[in-house]
Amino acid sequence: MDGFEHHSAYLNKAEQRALLQDILNVLKASPFYRPTMPKSGRPFSVMETNCGPLGWVSDKQGYRYQPTHPETGNPWPDMPNSLLTIWQKVSNFAAPPEAGLINYYQNTAKMGLHQDKDEQDLTAPVVSISLGNSAKFRLGGLNRRDKTTTLELKSGDVVVLAGNARLCYHGIDRIIPNTSCLLQKDPELQEGRLNITLRRVTKPQ
Repeated sequence: MDGFEHHSAYLNKAEQRALLQDILNVLKASPFYRPTMPKSGRPFSVMETNCGPLGWVSDKQGYRYQPTHPETGNPWPDMPNSLLTIWQKVSNFAAPPEAGLINYYQNTAKMGLHQDKDEQDLTAPVVSISLGNSAKFRLGGLNRRDKTTTLELKSGDVVVLAGNARLCYHGIDRIIPNTSCLLQKDPELQEGRLNITLRRVTKPQ
């Protein structure tokens, strides 16, 4: 679909290691927590945290953006320059991202088909960065029942949802174990996949 971009191997191995270190530094100030579904309170299979002025959260009160970690109450840490640089190079959008949502997929985690539509400015793209084990990524259309296609996202890949693809349904069907050793060097992560999603939330002034 027009507006969907898959930049395969966008980050080389050295760049992946450097970005991982930036994310680990974020985690020192903003640890992972497990979000829950609105109303039902059912826990997600992924862990998450955020960086930047705003962070996306989900709990019984609903989906929303807020400036503080829901468990610690502290402001989200600054977004690393490495993420801002990727946004500048691939987003084709003048204003910077405000939310860096970091999802940690252990090897059994997945994410159902969904739209990213909680932002005020839907003209801004969504930029997604993969680190660690590969994932089967499913991309659909603007309606949940539209035909879907599946592609493999590998460590270092970057995806952009913009233009007509901005509100496409998408999700992660499964993680493919033992396809990357990047996270194995960290004793807390060891396995799975990190996905960093960069979003502009408010309309630029």
